Amino acid sequence: MGKIKSRVVRRTADTLLQKGIEFNENFDDNKKILADNMPSKKLRNQLAGFLTRLKKQEKLARPKGLDK
Repeated sequence: MGKIKSRVVRRTADTLLQKGIEFNENFDDNKKILADNMPSKKLRNQLAGFLTRLKKQEKLARPKGLDK
């Protein structure tokens, strides 16, 4: 699978994060959060994977003393 995601996936992920929905670094948990809101399984899985990668990058970018 490539790292390039469509504009729809990136825009939807930004919208969901702005709404305040809490996602985490686990793909399966993110998939369950999105289960009842997505029109298709493919889009749900793409979003869950993209959000998982964003959260992992966010954790790595955070300074060491602030992870609470």
